[in-house]
Amino acid sequence: MTGPVAFVTGSSRGIGLAAADALAREGFAVAVNGPADDAELKGAVARIEAAGARALPVVLDVTDLASHDAALGRIEEALGPLTTLVNNAGVGVMQRGDPLDVSEASWDRCLAVNAKAAFFLTQAFAKRLLARDLDPGLFHSIVNVTSSNATAVAVPRSEYCASKAAAAMAGQAWAVRLGPENIAVYDVRPGLIATEMTAPVIAQYEARAKEGLTLIPRVGQPEEIGTIIASLATGRLPYTTGQVIAADAGMLVPRF
Repeated sequence: MTGPVAFVTGSSRGIGLAAADALAREGFAVAVNGPADDAELKGAVARIEAAGARALPVVLDVTDLASHDAALGRIEEALGPLTTLVNNAGVGVMQRGDPLDVSEASWDRCLAVNAKAAFFLTQAFAKRLLARDLDPGLFHSIVNVTSSNATAVAVPRSEYCASKAAAAMAGQAWAVRLGPENIAVYDVRPGLIATEMTAPVIAQYEARAKEGLTLIPRVGQPEEIGTIIASLATGRLPYTTGQVIAADAGMLVPRF
């Protein structure tokens, strides 16, 4: 068991599942994560195994910080030493609306899942890697999935934007800390992507993309983000770390 091993949080569906699938096709063993041992998680594991890769279901609430290290230990016992962490698990706001009406519960939920959990899971992952001699033949990396909203404000989702901005800055801090250890850190920022989270507003996204909000006039698909994540995790952008990959069809390109 000396090949690459990835843990992808929030990977029973959506962008996480697409990332796990893409990594499996690149030869990774993949730990697939969901909040419950349900049909969705089982289906995701079956999909990875169907691609010819080793897979492990990992039931983990990423906000349970005390369980992070034990979960990583179970993965390594089953699949081998971890090389890759994809911090993908995330939540949206409890209710879209005016920032004047944001509840403390929604703020805390966004920050807990989108920023705090990712920071401390990265910490536990990094400590494991730094405690051993890394295989120089394998690429070691952390890929954080944040959002275009780490930069661009969406007023009806202000607490989500704040959480993604926090996650993005934490990723930069980890890039600075782990670069000297030959562990690369990246920030993938999806724009308008068709997922379960965006399903209630996808028609609006599609219309705005066609009207010119994105330079490529369409919404993106989870598989496209998965391909980007796998490209980073395999080291196909050599001599890089700390990069922000704006996977947003040019939405945030400054223009007049």
